[in-house]
Amino acid sequence: MVLVGNKMALIPNPNAKPKKPVFCLKWPWNDANPNPNPCKFDGPWPLKSLQTLGIIALNFANSVSSRKKKSSPASSEAEQRAFASALASGKEATLLEFYSPKCRLCNSLLKFVSEVETRNSQWLNIVMADAENPNWLPELLNYDVSYVPCFVLLDNHGKALAKTGVPNSRLHVIAGLSHLLKMKRPQQNNG
Repeated sequence: MVLVGNKMALIPNPNAKPKKPVFCLKWPWNDANPNPNPCKFDGPWPLKSLQTLGIIALNFANSVSSRKKKSSPASSEAEQRAFASALASGKEATLLEFYSPKCRLCNSLLKFVSEVETRNSQWLNIVMADAENPNWLPELLNYDVSYVPCFVLLDNHGKALAKTGVPNSRLHVIAGLSHLLKMKRPQQNNG
């Protein structure tokens, strides 16, 4: 403390070394800080190697816990069988819906797609395909699917006729799906 005028002021000693904190938290966004990190550990080499092993173990544990859950083989096989059955059914068209279980837009369309299938069941099959499942990779590549939800309209021989565009909104996907169905919907004679 130093007396400045009539008041006492606390002025830090310029020769004093700053104290290192007893406990440090390192946040990922602090790496961009140009100031030296006060939490930097500069210990002897055996401790550095233990620290490195700890970091490697932590990264491995995080990678194992954050890996996506694999699709069950039973659901994958069921989807594949449904696709084969739809193509063999002799109906005029098949609509292949590529989705992701994590996609909120895909999940919001489930009821709508079910209603479309019910209304058009006499001429249309709808098959769901989990785009995250590696078993669907040949179809993803064949139909050039790089986004979800994506609907691909197939004729009764499995040839792609059209597909919906990159989804901007739920309404956009519904409009695209309506256009696909109009392409192949059988004409009804009212005469």
